[in-house]
Amino acid sequence: MFERKDWFIGLALVAVIVAIFAFSLTMAPKPAEGEEAFGGSDAAVTAILEEEHGALPWFSPIFEPGSGEIESGLFAVQAALGAGILGFALGQLRGRAVARREPESARQ
Repeated sequence: MFERKDWFIGLALVAVIVAIFAFSLTMAPKPAEGEEAFGGSDAAVTAILEEEHGALPWFSPIFEPGSGEIESGLFAVQAALGAGILGFALGQLRGRAVARREPESARQ
């Protein structure tokens, strides 16, 4: 099924990908004490604007989740709904394209 050369190339590619990931994880800077690992740019810009320019937020959120887990869960639900809608739309478009290509006699 697979030649020896194909197997070796696949194994080499997997090894290179693993090496790239390992290298990137070891070279990433560590967060300072008390800082979040993934703070995000929005929080950094907001802090800078409030400190330097005295900027105040224009509005406050309508709903603020109680914890990070709830926030992640709501984001996952939103992503699942979006994926379902996108999948449905793509399936409908694919079905229409197939139906247009079929002759009338084949449908009956």
